[in-house]
Amino acid sequence: MTPAQVAREIGSAATAFENELRSLADELAGWHPGPGEWCAKEVLGHVLESERTGFRGRIREILASEEPALKATGPLTPGYCERPLKELLDELSRQRHESIELVAALTPADLTRAGVHERVGRLTVNDLIHEWVHHDRAHLKQVLSNVQAYVWPDMGAAQKFSAT
Repeated sequence: MTPAQVAREIGSAATAFENELRSLADELAGWHPGPGEWCAKEVLGHVLESERTGFRGRIREILASEEPALKATGPLTPGYCERPLKELLDELSRQRHESIELVAALTPADLTRAGVHERVGRLTVNDLIHEWVHHDRAHLKQVLSNVQAYVWPDMGAAQKFSAT
């Protein structure tokens, strides 16, 4: 995919998060499907943190210096469950706008630049933008699965439609 295509895909994913999450009641957005599993707000918090440090942040580091050392990101910052969903979605919109502009402006030479991640080794900008598309969709699926798990107990006999 070209940077322009990736920019469209990460824009599309932001729209999908917005469309799915904006309608959720706060109870559902903060609901945990199981012990140790993230609620939808925490998923969104992870997407925000990953965007800021793992994607846009790393791309900026790589573009600013030659083969920089890239740190692994830490555990999810606590407190997302308590934050208003609208606030998190507004933050995603702001961050994603900035990210789309960055990705769309990448040149072929930028795509070959790299940094060395402390856990996975050498990562190019091209690697990162493609992983970004994948990462967004993995977490969109997670949000959708949370909603499915939430409604499952109330489906009664209709659960048989989904049984494999």
